[in-house]
Amino acid sequence: MNNKKKILITEFINQNSLKNLNKKFDVRYDENLCEKEREIIKIIKDYDGLIVRNKTQVNSEILKNASKLKFIGRLGVGLDNIDTEFCKNKYIHVQPATGMNADSVAEYVVSSSMSLIKKIPMFHNGTIKGEWPRTTIKSREINQKFLGLIGFGTIGKKVADYCSKNGLKILAYDPYVKEINNKEIDAKLSSLNDIYQKSDIISIHLPLTDETKNMINKSSFSQMKNKPIIINTSRGGIINESDLIEAYNKNNISGFALDVFEKEPVESEFYKKIKPGMNCILTPHISGVTTESNIRVSDFIVKKITDFFN
Repeated sequence: MNNKKKILITEFINQNSLKNLNKKFDVRYDENLCEKEREIIKIIKDYDGLIVRNKTQVNSEILKNASKLKFIGRLGVGLDNIDTEFCKNKYIHVQPATGMNADSVAEYVVSSSMSLIKKIPMFHNGTIKGEWPRTTIKSREINQKFLGLIGFGTIGKKVADYCSKNGLKILAYDPYVKEINNKEIDAKLSSLNDIYQKSDIISIHLPLTDETKNMINKSSFSQMKNKPIIINTSRGGIINESDLIEAYNKNNISGFALDVFEKEPVESEFYKKIKPGMNCILTPHISGVTTESNIRVSDFIVKKITDFFN
């Protein structure tokens, strides 16, 4: 008789980590299940553990049917796709892979900052059209510019560490951080207002909550004195996208890198507003996903679920 605990995985996981999981559990792995909510609702009653990324909406309807479920592993950090309140009431343990993709996100922020301050998307676009815009576009250097971090958790701190080594001066806003104890992180706690007024680059590292939804909007952009570059690798709903495009078109900001969007995949309503020659970078929610971070995140969750059921 098979007494192994049953684990359901609805999104992609590192294959080696999956092999290790298969040794100890009865695993069903289908990386397209995240698109089939009705099917998850039907089968979830058989499973003791569930492993997801950010596409699977682990809502109350799924959880109501999850009579055996004791553990949800999140291959990433944000928990806005999981009804954590419901889980708490049902004593289901929710485990994010905190810190496992921080290096990857930090590299994305550094490379986007450098690319956008140097206007590389604009130079690229002009050059491939045969314009040779060597003197018509003015670019700048990153050294001694101010980077404002909105959110100073694990990833925010890692970004500060990477960026201060590249000569950036760091301002950090986080209502939950009272002081910066780490002597190695050269950052100054600041108000949001300060960040808007002083920053040359602003990077967002917040969870999506009722408080943070649409937090960066027309009024925020109007306070930005230095026409900063905006980078969002956290969650799409935190920036009001139409206000962002308007701020760019009005020259209130000088560029933006978005790895996350209000609706994913991006809908035409948004990308129709992106014109060739804009100083922007758009990527499909990959800042935390590299070959290396996928291994770290997957191994971490496999270890946590194994320890939990032992």
